[in-house]
Amino acid sequence: MKQFCSIAEILELYEQYGNEFYSEEITQTSHALQCATLAQESGATDELVVAALLHDVGHLIDLAQHGSDTTAFESDAKHESIGAQSLAKLFSSGVTAPIALHVDAKRWLCATNLLYHDSLSRASAASLILQGGPMTSDEQLRFRSHPQSGFAVKLRNWDDNGKALEPPELNFKKFAPVLERVCLK
Repeated sequence: MKQFCSIAEILELYEQYGNEFYSEEITQTSHALQCATLAQESGATDELVVAALLHDVGHLIDLAQHGSDTTAFESDAKHESIGAQSLAKLFSSGVTAPIALHVDAKRWLCATNLLYHDSLSRASAASLILQGGPMTSDEQLRFRSHPQSGFAVKLRNWDDNGKALEPPELNFKKFAPVLERVCLK
């Protein structure tokens, strides 16, 4: 399992693989920057801004390991778990827990909000099936009892809305100071 030991390693991963597309019509970097900007504009804490920025880092790890010839929609790569675990040495659970839970938040929202599923992007709706579909009643109770579930739902909303095809010009390094402030090392 990849373990990041520095912010420089994360920035390098985004430099190398951030311009790749991963089952959406925008690049990984564009999506990350849009999500982090939405979090920042909503007044989120620095930890949630970093979670929004890095929530899909597991996809980039997959790209680094397997290249861009991934078989999207054939299996669930568990990008949320891989991402959260890879960041655990550098960031607290205030960053990693919402990342680990953002797929569960999608499943919870699909189970509890009849209109939510219809709002998903094509790629997100397809991946939902691989990720277990809408939550059962028992899964919903477990999810809501997690102390970070509310933050995961916020992250999920930024994730869903951070997919503009023509986003404003944003720079990943703009968020470096926020990453440094939140980093444990």
